[in-house]
Amino acid sequence: MSPGSEPPAEPEESVGAALARLRHSQGLTGADLAARVGMSQPKISRLERGVAVPDPEDVRRIARALGASEREANSLVERAERPHSHMTDWRPEAGGLATRQVSVARWEATAREIRDFEPAVVPGLLQTSGYARAMLLGFQQLHEIDTPDEAHRAVPAAVTERIRRQEILTDTAKSFHIVFTETVLSYAICPPTEMIAQIGRVREVARQDNVDLRVITADTSIAIPPVHGFVLFDDTMVVVDAFNTGLISRSRKDTRSYRRVFDLFENSAGAVDPTLDKYEELYVRRLRG
Repeated sequence: MSPGSEPPAEPEESVGAALARLRHSQGLTGADLAARVGMSQPKISRLERGVAVPDPEDVRRIARALGASEREANSLVERAERPHSHMTDWRPEAGGLATRQVSVARWEATAREIRDFEPAVVPGLLQTSGYARAMLLGFQQLHEIDTPDEAHRAVPAAVTERIRRQEILTDTAKSFHIVFTETVLSYAICPPTEMIAQIGRVREVARQDNVDLRVITADTSIAIPPVHGFVLFDDTMVVVDAFNTGLISRSRKDTRSYRRVFDLFENSAGAVDPTLDKYEELYVRRLRG
């Protein structure tokens, strides 16, 4: 077959095999293709052999460089997206709650933009240690822990890791977009003294230049009900929290969908200070009896 013509695809052909077929039809070596698309030859080899899950954008780039028709390139990209197109249950076993905090810290460290929406609890990056302890005590009951001693250590370890995560807020190269509902402050997860301290912490973080913090008040009309919280990392991964686990998706369809939802909530939200003032006064009154 002459270089430049597209040989027919085999039934159930993998993405990697299709790329290799196109490369051979062009009379190119792996090194030739790597130079053409600006990738390493080992990466090209891994993609063709199916060693790694192909990145859809890499697939599109290679297919176009190999002269694939737009139809075939789109077909290959669609097939490359399939492994990314479902949410994965995230339930780390070893270390329980603390391990989850370490995992989230890794994602935060590699992301440049973080978007966090919370309808029920103060976002983790804003929590005081007292608030975090009260909240995690409740979640700890959902984890099966073998011994009382292990249970006794689980929550303090998770609180320590959660507070350590907040160091990322000082990185001015990162931007944080945080939206929560007024309901978050109405839930008295802690005693009034700790809720007042928590409000002060939110107020402090809101003043940072790299943080855009907004609140959706109770009288705000919104098109989509805030049924659950989620965090977007660079619009490439979304994490949805559940009671005893989390759901992770790197699907472009999912991340695009959640970004639209976040933008809707962010555009419906307003300045945080009036709401903080309102609930600070509420908890001061409760503290005074």
